[in-house]
Amino acid sequence: MPVSRRSFLGAISPGTAAYSPAIVAARGREAFTAGGAAPTPRSEAKILLDSNENPLGPGRAAMEALTRAFVDAGRYPTNARPSMGDLREAIARRNSVKPENVSMGSGSWELLRIAVRLYTSSSRPLVTAAPTFEMPEKMADQLGIGVRRVPVDKDGRLDLDAMAQAARWAGLVFLCNPNNPTSTLHPARAVADFIARVGQESPETAILVDEAYHDYVTDPGYATAVPLALEHPNVIVARTLSKAYGMAGMRVGYAIGQKHTMDAFNRWGITFNQNSLAVAAAIAALDDPAHIEAERARNTEARAFTTRIFKDMGFRVMDSQANFVFVDIGRPAKAFKEDCARRGILVGREFPPLQKTHARVSIGTIDEMQRAGVVIAEVLGGGRPAPAGSVNEPRRPR
Repeated sequence: MPVSRRSFLGAISPGTAAYSPAIVAARGREAFTAGGAAPTPRSEAKILLDSNENPLGPGRAAMEALTRAFVDAGRYPTNARPSMGDLREAIARRNSVKPENVSMGSGSWELLRIAVRLYTSSSRPLVTAAPTFEMPEKMADQLGIGVRRVPVDKDGRLDLDAMAQAARWAGLVFLCNPNNPTSTLHPARAVADFIARVGQESPETAILVDEAYHDYVTDPGYATAVPLALEHPNVIVARTLSKAYGMAGMRVGYAIGQKHTMDAFNRWGITFNQNSLAVAAAIAALDDPAHIEAERARNTEARAFTTRIFKDMGFRVMDSQANFVFVDIGRPAKAFKEDCARRGILVGREFPPLQKTHARVSIGTIDEMQRAGVVIAEVLGGGRPAPAGSVNEPRRPR
């Protein structure tokens, strides 16, 4: 039967079962049993812990705004109401900056790629950590730009001293804080000192601080680098609504920096790098800070539970300030991933140069982590994980 806009909107209107954000965001077989569409090949897995996605998806305010926005689906995002300009203003309000200090991106990916294009060249390489998020390095490789890779330290933290030395005469430094995949961070003072040092020793070098996991941080020593981006012309902060906001499929990202810096990003950006539905949902999400507070609390609890699963089996877990953990499993990540996949659990890919010993596992719900923990214990040869309710109890005797 043909589906009209009226019948489609009726199917997802508030008050119907199909509207539930849990169903919209449901993953794998859970989506199928919830009454959604048949699973795609990836969603044959029972639990997806491989992409650092929010297991609950967008909040209710975002979902309601998304439903209302369908009336403007036929409009370009600059003509719809709310518009891309409204979203820029909402981001500016949320970060206490001016709209002119904000550049939009299709997720943060587009912004990271633009930064590589803007600041690197055949004579001015990219400086990045190893391992860290690969997009800037991949973009540099595509352009034939040199890359200086600086290994993380023994605790999985960015080696800021070595990165500062590597930054001399470089075009761009990529600083992911918290770092993906190691999940660790540097406090505000360390980041400020690093930026000041690079600015003094290599004043033409730009620094992009990726804060994709900003909303999950609980370390009191952490602070956003946004004030530093407003102070220094060569400092940019990148953010995304793909993580805590649960909007990975809507591709909403933004950068913050000085006006002339953002003007350069805007010249390279795709003209319509937001869509009308995502714009409406993003504005509602940004105006719902209580939802993010609740999401941070949920993730913190599930992260502690997941960390204990691995520690109880005797494995070292790096200090996580994100929605994933990085674990020294003492064996290749590829084999671990494949063994888990055969049992219906997807975990993270390989991350050189630590791919022979470490694996990344994204954080799902407590229920997902309880079920995944049983599988992980089977794969790694550990004991059955303790129930989620005992997350704060002392470690069991081995």
